[in-house]
Parts: sequence; C-alpha cells; structure tokens
Amino acid sequence: MLVLEDGTRYEGRAYGARGRTLGEAVFATGMTGYQETLTDPSYAGQIVMMTAPHIGNTGMNDEDMESARIWVAGFIVRDPSRVVSNFRSQRSLDDDLASAGVVGISGIDTRALTRHLRSAGSMRAGVFSGEDFALSHGEQLELVQTAAEMSGRNLSGDVSTTEAYQLPATGERVGTVAVLDLGVKTSTLNFLAERGFDVHVVPQTVTAEEVLALEPDALFFSNGPGDPAASDRHVEILRSALRAGVPYFGICFGNQLLGRALGYGTYKLPFGHRGINQPVIDRATGRVEITAHNHGFAVDAPIDRISDSSEGFGRVEVSHVDLNDNVVEGLNCLDIPAFSVQYHPESAAGPRDANYLFDRFRDMVIASKENQA
Repeated sequence: MLVLEDGTRYEGRAYGARGRTLGEAVFATGMTGYQETLTDPSYAGQIVMMTAPHIGNTGMNDEDMESARIWVAGFIVRDPSRVVSNFRSQRSLDDDLASAGVVGISGIDTRALTRHLRSAGSMRAGVFSGEDFALSHGEQLELVQTAAEMSGRNLSGDVSTTEAYQLPATGERVGTVAVLDLGVKTSTLNFLAERGFDVHVVPQTVTAEEVLALEPDALFFSNGPGDPAASDRHVEILRSALRAGVPYFGICFGNQLLGRALGYGTYKLPFGHRGINQPVIDRATGRVEITAHNHGFAVDAPIDRISDSSEGFGRVEVSHVDLNDNVVEGLNCLDIPAFSVQYHPESAAGPRDANYLFDRFRDMVIASKENQA
C-alpha cells in the first residue's frame, strides 16, 4: 500500500524489500536511466516514482552506478520487467532493491499518481508491505503525517564521504579542484579529472580554513539532497572562498548554495524537476539544452535583469532558465570567477547537451590563473 499524507491510497504489489518506508513522494520523467536515478545521492529521503511504465528490462550492473549504493527511500513503478535482457546486465533490479532494503510498490496507476502530485504537490508518503501492510489505515496515515518534511532538512551528512580522497587528472593538467561532497556522483568526478584537474574530494564537515589550506586552483560544490536553507555552514565556506578569489562552479545543490552565498533566497517548488528530458535555454546563446534534473528547491533571483549581490560579490545574471516554468536554472557572476547551474551536466541527457560546462569551468580556471600571474 502506498499512502500519501493527504490520505490518498494506492494498492499494488510488493516490489523489492518488504516492510515500511517513509519519505517524500516525487516523480522522475526519464524513460531510461533508472539505475542512475536510484544511485544518485540527491534522491536520499525520497520515494521515487518512474513515470515510464516499463522499468527493469536492462537489469543492473556495476559500471552505471553513480555512487556505491542505492539512495532512494522507496521506489514506485507500474510494470516491472519480468525478464532481464541486456548483455551488460549482472543482476535484476528487483534483486538489487531487495538486497539494499529498498521497499517498493508496483502495479499502481502511476499516471494518476503523477497527475495528483502535479496538482497537489510533492508530499510525504509511505509504502507498507509484508507485516506492515496489515496496519490499519489510520496507523499507516499517522506514520506518514508524523514523518519529517523535506523543508528544513539537511541531508548532506547522510550522503557525503566521511574521509577526504583524491583522483589524479587524466587529461592535460590544469590544476587542483576541491570538491565539496554534498552527494557527488562518480561521473562528475571523472569529468573533472578528464578536464585536467587533480580532484580533492572533501567531506561536508570540512571548514573554510581547511578548504583554503589546500590552496586549490578552484572549488566545486556538488549536487545533493535536502533544503539549501538548512546548509548555512556550507554557504559560509563558499563565501570565504569567493572572497579569497577562488574560481567556483556548482551544480544542482551547489547552484542553490551559490544563490544563497550571493544573497538570494531559495524556495520549495510545488513538485520539482526530476528526469532527463527538461528543456533549459542558455540565455547568452539562445540554445536550448535537454538536461537532467533532480531538484525540489530553486533560487529566487530576478530573471528579467542583471542584479547586484547583496553580499558584495558584484553583478549577477541568471544564465539559464527552465522553459517549462521559468525557474532559475543557472547563475553567472560578472565580477568574480563563479557560475553554477541547477541541472546535472554530467548526465547523458540530450545526449550530452550540457557537458560543455565542464570545459567552461576549465577555461575559467585557466584564465583566472593567467590573470593572477
């Protein structure tokens, strides 16, 4: 049984592990890429529903993991594949969900649920199977309604590395980049290394003094789950780095934290953007990119004009905008070397429409080093 906090119920078949799970019910619109979605740390705390009806046909493998484990709180699909058929597959999706303890549900009307969440907004939910299926309707609903809301939650501590580690540059060396792991994905680190960066990944518990002591040529804030308004300490780390003149690039959660560092607010979207088919316009070129998203919060910055940072970082422009709802999808600082995007440029949407942003970051760091020289 899937139970939403407004009392809506959907009965289906147990999928993955049996038991009880609580989280925020959201939907992802990609027709493929379920393994990347499941292993994306940004989905921690969320019960993810795939809008594509047929899920699991290509199985699971070790190569496409975006992190070391599955992070979703729960999983909702309409028609799980009965047969796994792919030469790269090493095991079934159902087996991985069960071994990871992820409680899921299948066989429900996912189109009806999507329309409901689009109208009512993302909300707390619970999936109950096995012995927990026998709980009364009232008991199930009470568990859902007393669960933690996503607003105000800082989840970076749940997904970040606990120890710093390094990856050597695989391309022509440019310098070092300090990566604050707020839920970073493996492909992000690989793309940074390919651009010539020695990658120094640091845990979210790091201090501004420790970051600056690394003397990095650049700073990168990763994607991650939770409410950016609950990450004030990370905002202060970023402000210290920006004041020290360290070039900065942030994606997803890193975009929201740059917005807050510059003095803008953030807010919760009604149902968020999740999936690999989100259209975003680059306002400088007019080019439309098909991009991968996973965010429930956004930056509140003016899209109709260049504005001034209230924190003293100069002029700021909104560089990218979502064409579905005009949500801010990118920030570009005009007086300091810093920019960010709300989406995931390392993901294979479009199929590589946004990958150029890693080149832009490399070029910005090279120009900054030349200017300092």
